[in-house]
Amino acid sequence: MTALLQTLQGQPVATRVLERALSDGHVHHAYLFDGQPGVGKELAAFGLAQSLVCEKPLAPFACGECSPCKRAVPRGEKRIPIHPDIVVLERGLYEPAQIGRKSPETQEISVDQVRTLVLARAAFRAHEGRAKVFIVRGAEELSTSAANALLKTLEEPMQGTFFVLLSAQPDALLATIRSRTQRVRFGLLSDELLETLLSERGVAATDRALVIATSKGSMENALASLKQDAPGYESFVNCALEAVSETSFVRSLDVAEEMKRLNREGAIEALLAVARQFATLAKEQVDTPASELWARRFQLVEQAIAALHGNGSPQLVGESLLSRLRRT
Repeated sequence: MTALLQTLQGQPVATRVLERALSDGHVHHAYLFDGQPGVGKELAAFGLAQSLVCEKPLAPFACGECSPCKRAVPRGEKRIPIHPDIVVLERGLYEPAQIGRKSPETQEISVDQVRTLVLARAAFRAHEGRAKVFIVRGAEELSTSAANALLKTLEEPMQGTFFVLLSAQPDALLATIRSRTQRVRFGLLSDELLETLLSERGVAATDRALVIATSKGSMENALASLKQDAPGYESFVNCALEAVSETSFVRSLDVAEEMKRLNREGAIEALLAVARQFATLAKEQVDTPASELWARRFQLVEQAIAALHGNGSPQLVGESLLSRLRRT
């Protein structure tokens, strides 16, 4: 089994920062991994955690073979390790009863989750002795009370306690949280690396170019754009095509309403399906005015996807997109 950090690709700066810290034995107690979804932040976080709990680390990497290393690997649909000293926080990851709540976390990471998973363990040493690592997915979704509760532990963590906050919107975090973390930036993946990764997953060469064009440097986006059989997307794409060409605004309103119904992740996947269709139409009509038109529309959809990644409202993004598409 290979150490997780050794599998991180396309992030030379982040890799150097983490390898140097592990080699020197100067791992910061709290990191903020900053970058878009699907560029390797989470893999790096679990790789760092694996190196910290490893029984026989081979600096700067974990051995990858000992029991703690194997149990540090995230698994299952929720991507949670079974190692007791690696704890994952994320909005909606746990059933309400598990974190002392009566209702689900629909909009933010609650203070209940921080109290149950972090504060209740903060005063105790790691279960297996080497290190205790808390990984916070979507850290920008911490409620104000949750962030303030977490801040107390970030200020004076017990020796051997580490935090890794993952965020595509680091500026949305409390300034006090940012000031107590070491920021590590993760850039977008190159088209060449995406080509390699998609090829390794068996994606046909004829599909890879279109997938990469809509990925915005993110493997997560690339994989989402392959979900052509996802329920509802085909009708959504057809509705968007009708909205672009109709003289009334009926279909445009339908698209905006559907965007409102979808959560942000679903809206991104739906627009990726639209972008893929527009790219296909541009390719089919190459060297014609129609091809240029579909290419411009493709770019508008790309901008809308970027707005959603920037925390834009799905409904407002949908309304703005359809208005701009109709004017092309």
